[in-house]
Amino acid sequence: MHMKPNHMMKSATSALLLAVAGVVSAQEKPYTAPAAAPAPAASPIGNWLNVDGKLPEALAKGKLSLNSRLRYEFHDQQTLTPAHAPILRTRLGFTTAPVHGFQGMLEAEHLTALGDRANYGLPGIGPAGKAVIPDPPTTELNQAWASYTKYNTTLKAGRQRLVLDNARFVGDVDWRMNQQTYDAATVQSTYFKDFTLTYGFVWDVNRIFGDVAGLPAASRDFDSESHLINLSYSGWKYAKLTAYAYLLEFDNSPANSSATYGMSLAGSHMFDKEKNLKASYRAEYAFQTDYKNSALASFDNTYLNFEGGLDYKVFNAGAGYEVLGGNHNGTRGFGTPLATLAKFNGWANLFLVTPTAGLRDVYAWVGAKLPGNIPLNVTYHKFDADTGGADFGQEWNVTLTHKFNANWSALTRYAYYDGKAPAGNPGQVDTSRFWVQLEFNY
Repeated sequence: MHMKPNHMMKSATSALLLAVAGVVSAQEKPYTAPAAAPAPAASPIGNWLNVDGKLPEALAKGKLSLNSRLRYEFHDQQTLTPAHAPILRTRLGFTTAPVHGFQGMLEAEHLTALGDRANYGLPGIGPAGKAVIPDPPTTELNQAWASYTKYNTTLKAGRQRLVLDNARFVGDVDWRMNQQTYDAATVQSTYFKDFTLTYGFVWDVNRIFGDVAGLPAASRDFDSESHLINLSYSGWKYAKLTAYAYLLEFDNSPANSSATYGMSLAGSHMFDKEKNLKASYRAEYAFQTDYKNSALASFDNTYLNFEGGLDYKVFNAGAGYEVLGGNHNGTRGFGTPLATLAKFNGWANLFLVTPTAGLRDVYAWVGAKLPGNIPLNVTYHKFDADTGGADFGQEWNVTLTHKFNANWSALTRYAYYDGKAPAGNPGQVDTSRFWVQLEFNY
């Protein structure tokens, strides 16, 4: 329908008047904000999983760790066919940032032989007649733990590394390619000034041989019901005093079950303000008896260690005396089944198990930092039986290391054992071992 111009004008004027009236009316009434929508009901499960919104932060600020170690090892033993093994170890882990005291870690480890696995022997597996290099190709969960920290005390449960003191009795055996870890519940506290208390209950020891088919019983993981107690005092500036009790019960290895009680005093002293001359020293005593399901009904062995060293500028030297006792009826030597054994009694590894007559190790070392920041170290060992006076031979160890930067390092190491092979110890024959290694850490 066609509308005349005057009617159109009237309609537009009426609409404008209505709009103005609406604005004036709105200005006369106070503004009321619309009611806010009700907040959704809190989800206890959601809040717990989110840890007050900090779980993503714990992941974002967590630490990724990567270790890759490429090593060639050669092992020549007088009565066996020489073995050689190029092996690559890769270890990848992630540790969360702490959230309200809680923290967690996962780490996987993979070993692969870069060549024919038949070129080297594994304990109890062979090939027969080959010298042993105890690094089986394997893939495993190396660590998986959760912890809670409060009041300078950390409780940790799960698969974890444990290294106590100098690793002579409890260590992670990191020299070998497959690290030794522990399924355990541990508590470590520094709540009291200058004191550190560590306690662990261990129900499984994941040893360096891995979960490989065909391993003999002596090389398998330990099914454990063991208690580890270590208390140290560091308030004396000249040395740290440590007391410990390691109560080891292995259901599947009663020959290694024992109770060890001991004390150590270890420290260092700087003689000049320029820090050119430093002395280090250690004294330790322990005794070991049968415990729970020990294979022997009763035994008593002692352990002694005295060590001293001097560092002067780029040079260092020192000497030590270590005794792992043997009981007088010749049935058992002082045992250290959880130790980082490669650190002690020579790198040729002829004394991983203490002879039943015990072992006396007199050793000395000299070292120097060569041009290019390359430390050189030479160590000599003289071995004898603790009881009976048998000559167990001597050994020379030489190592060169170099750290390129914060991530890359290299090492070469040589060990030669001049054996005497006394009666009852046929394994102590002439042995030489050589390693060259490149390692990346992030």
